[in-house]
Amino acid sequence: MSGTRVPGAGRYDAVLLIGYGAPERPEDVRPYLAAILHGRRVPPERLEEVAHHYDVFGGRSPLTELTRRQAAALEATLRARDFALPVYVGMRNWTPYLHETLAAMRDTGVRRAIGIVMAPHRSYASWEQYQENVVDAQTRVGAQAPAVDYLGPWFEHPGFVGAQADRVAAVLRAMPDEERAGATLVFTAHSIPAAMGARSGYESQVTASARSVAARLGHPAWQIAYQSRSGDPREPWLEPDAKDALRDLAAHRTRAVVFVPIGFVSDHIEVLYDLDTEARAAAAELGVAYYRAATVMDHPAFIGMLADLVAAQAG
Repeated sequence: MSGTRVPGAGRYDAVLLIGYGAPERPEDVRPYLAAILHGRRVPPERLEEVAHHYDVFGGRSPLTELTRRQAAALEATLRARDFALPVYVGMRNWTPYLHETLAAMRDTGVRRAIGIVMAPHRSYASWEQYQENVVDAQTRVGAQAPAVDYLGPWFEHPGFVGAQADRVAAVLRAMPDEERAGATLVFTAHSIPAAMGARSGYESQVTASARSVAARLGHPAWQIAYQSRSGDPREPWLEPDAKDALRDLAAHRTRAVVFVPIGFVSDHIEVLYDLDTEARAAAAELGVAYYRAATVMDHPAFIGMLADLVAAQAG
């Protein structure tokens, strides 16, 4: 995040990357979980179960660090294109909180920013709720809080698709020939309530992204699965679950799978634990070789796409 304001482009003074937020120190894990679960009836043992996911990785998530890396790459790319816009990071659920970042932006003279919600597929949980959080943060900062306008959808943009395809291609190249030939790509996104998914078009967006990546690779064997369900078990959520998909593939004698977390733009605990720990273990039990493609993170094609979209809106 830039610490000083520099001349921007057009009517915008800055870019704001908006993320979920995650703890970066072991002592923050349980306060973080208590904060995101505030007001929900969650048994203490469930909180400890989730805290263990972080403990496996040293009591921290890489999400904030990776988002800062994305911000630095985007700022450098914009500067190279003569769009001198500082790029800030603000989080919903942990530091740097949105209100903290908006206050810092105000203090450096930012009046209007382009907001990028760091999620490719839109539902209430991944889009409107973040906008509501920004409004709440603006109210907390006060009358001089920067205004925020948002980029349009990019789930089928060639930059996003190309970056994710490149991450998958790297895995496929490293696989033994006999596994690569019969591998199924399993594209995953965060599960949400089925009713929310139907209202928002979330499922069709995830499918469109996956289809585009598979087509780019020329890889015909692929499917969608959902991960990281966390809601009321009595409410229908999007399926199949990633582990259920694995069981079905094993029953059809699939020898290898490549999990592609296309619903996430940075690695974090829901990728590292839910896929690389739980799904990997399930695949081993089923006798299926497990591979996982990286998220797009700071891939040049993805950062270049964000720069293109920012420049188009700022210009």
